[in-house]
Amino acid sequence: MSAANAKSKASEKAMAVDLEQWLTEEGALAKAIAGFQVRPQQKTMALAIQEAIQTTRTAVIEAGTGVGKTFAYLLPALASGQRVIISTGSKTLQDQLYFKDLPLVCKLLNNGLKTALLKGRSNYLCLHRLDLTEREALFNDPRSVGHLKRVKSWSSLTKAGDIAELTTVPRDAEIWGRVTSTIDSCLGSDCEYYEECHVVAARRTAQEADVVVVNHHLFFADLALKDKGFGELLPQADVVVLDEAHQLPDIASEFFSASFSSRQLLDWIRDTRTEVLLNAADLVKVRNELQALEKQVQDLRLAMDTPGQRAPWSKLRDEPIIAQHMVGLQTTIATLQEELGTAAERSKELAMSLERLNEFQATLNLLQTEQDNSVQWYETFTRGFSLTITPLNVATPLQQVMQELPCTWVMTSATLSVGGGFEHFSQRMGLKDEVSTLQLDSPFDYWNNSLLYLPAGLPEPQDSDFTDLMLEAAIPVINACGGRTFMLFTSYRALNEAAERLQDELEFPILIQGQTSQRDLIEKFRELGNAVLLGTASFWEGVDIRGEALSCVIIDKLPFASPSDPVLEARMNAIRQAGGSPFEEYQLPQAVIALKQGVGRLIRDQQDRGVLMLCDTRLRTRRYGQVFLDSLPRMPRTQKLEVVQRFFAQS
Repeated sequence: MSAANAKSKASEKAMAVDLEQWLTEEGALAKAIAGFQVRPQQKTMALAIQEAIQTTRTAVIEAGTGVGKTFAYLLPALASGQRVIISTGSKTLQDQLYFKDLPLVCKLLNNGLKTALLKGRSNYLCLHRLDLTEREALFNDPRSVGHLKRVKSWSSLTKAGDIAELTTVPRDAEIWGRVTSTIDSCLGSDCEYYEECHVVAARRTAQEADVVVVNHHLFFADLALKDKGFGELLPQADVVVLDEAHQLPDIASEFFSASFSSRQLLDWIRDTRTEVLLNAADLVKVRNELQALEKQVQDLRLAMDTPGQRAPWSKLRDEPIIAQHMVGLQTTIATLQEELGTAAERSKELAMSLERLNEFQATLNLLQTEQDNSVQWYETFTRGFSLTITPLNVATPLQQVMQELPCTWVMTSATLSVGGGFEHFSQRMGLKDEVSTLQLDSPFDYWNNSLLYLPAGLPEPQDSDFTDLMLEAAIPVINACGGRTFMLFTSYRALNEAAERLQDELEFPILIQGQTSQRDLIEKFRELGNAVLLGTASFWEGVDIRGEALSCVIIDKLPFASPSDPVLEARMNAIRQAGGSPFEEYQLPQAVIALKQGVGRLIRDQQDRGVLMLCDTRLRTRRYGQVFLDSLPRMPRTQKLEVVQRFFAQS
């Protein structure tokens, strides 16, 4: 379907919806949702989005916790009858939106909208790769053999091919990496299974839908031109809604980067070796060079730093041993390029292997010298490594995309502003002055239902005794709360120290990040009702626990990113060279947004009550501390433990 036809068809489904009436106590949502609460902020947001759609403008909206932003954008977007793409921050939110919130609004509007849920390639079974894996018969362990049998049996039953359907095979099982779709292995219309392809079917359904729900990673994979097929969706969109928009700059940065990793190359070696054995067994030299390349990848990893390193590539690139291995790697790749060049016509798979190898060589060539407006960095793992070229900013490519797709863009999140302004987010996204912005505070009564505790007497965070003294101050708060606490840390070291000490000093169940999956930990926390959960970055956002089970959030330090991170370091240097202040323009705003995410875990419902304990003394002793405090919800503050204990006693 052409973009013009899609828009014409969508306009026929437009509805004249009185949003103010819909969001009243007698409105359609109140009748459809038990316990619906009228929120002026929700109505204001919905009307602002309706106006943005009518005028084809870009709207940036911060909607505090409890505003009800999902319905605030679904109602005007779907009522417009225009073609809508909604992108969320995670697959979990994507599923909640598609299976719960979207059907409700569609039912209420009753305007015949078609909807589709689209996931990334790796979520779909590839029948071609399944066939290859069966023929290879490389699995030796009984567990993987059993997984392969289950996948094969399921493949004849599934209609969508979404691997989430097959719950009897763990999501992290090795088999999924062998039988799911990847852009590198996709043969496109040349594939013998093209007519049965689950990815093609999913994208065909999405192209015919009025409303498509995706997640940010898939959305940006398309924008960065790293995937094929999905590109036909965006030009047809009239309205693009980007939820959890605070994640956008970092995700965009990831997808506009170029990378080369040992895993990519070893996967390529495995795929190419299989194809050579099946269709070009006479290419003995290719098989030998593949073996040599495999060893060179391993040797290069051994020559690098210990696992867990993340640093500028320039630190290693010019070391003689590294330079020697890189030359050997590129020489072998060049030989394979020549050999495969003469054999590529034998099969589509060999032609694709050559194309992938050419891309590897191009990235390695870029890594030989510094590139303007980008940073080159490496990361080491136990058995592997990655080399990445990341742009210093993504404002320019993002603006180019938005200019090429002249539609309504809505970007929303609970954490976009810093000190009441949107300058930081707008600058990172390359947004211009004509963008309309709106900040909506949470409708929750923080002043009467929460307390901010800034304990007195703690040392500066860099003090060697800080963690011990912070825990000493936290224990009586946890006891007063009866457990029911999230402790959020800025480092694994501090988390591990806390875990070791608190298990001996608290009578409440202790749940520690890494013991099991995040989902299982959260469910157990809810069930126990008096647990203390210790977590780092992944627990700072996207966790929704309502009610008394979570009544206290303790944060050890202000979440400044490590200045030793190579990407952050390069961006700070670029700001400094341009005459700016890296701290004021980048580090501080990023930390404020991160803190707001962590604080947002506390009050999740109108009836929730709780204490927020911030242990970083810089909130009071540094000038910038006020910027953090001004960005938090308005709540009473105290430095006295007895006030905290009295608050919990009154609960």
